[in-house]
Amino acid sequence: MYSACGPELTAYLDGLLRQRERLRSMTEADDWARAEATPSDEEISRVRRLMRRVTEEADKLTDAERAEIQQAAVMVRKTRQGFLGMPRIPQPLPDLRPE
Repeated sequence: MYSACGPELTAYLDGLLRQRERLRSMTEADDWARAEATPSDEEISRVRRLMRRVTEEADKLTDAERAEIQQAAVMVRKTRQGFLGMPRIPQPLPDLRPE
C-alpha cells in the first residue's frame, strides 16, 4: 500500500511499531518509563496519514512524472550515502597546559 513513500518513511513507521511492541513486552520496566519511551498512537497515526497522502498523490501522477520523481529520489539517496560515508577530519584538541 505504501510503496510510493520510499524505504525511509516505511522503515521509520516499522521502527515505531517495533519499538512500541518491544516496550509493551518489557514487564520489568516501570509503567512511567515505558509510557515515556513508547511512541504515541498519535505519532504512529500521523506517519500513516502522511504515507497514505503521499500514496494518493503519487497515484495522480503520470508515468513520466513518477519516473522523474523516482530518478530524483535515487540521486538524493546516493548523495546522502556519500555524505554519511565521508570521513571527518577531527578538530585538534586544545592545549590546556599552563605556560
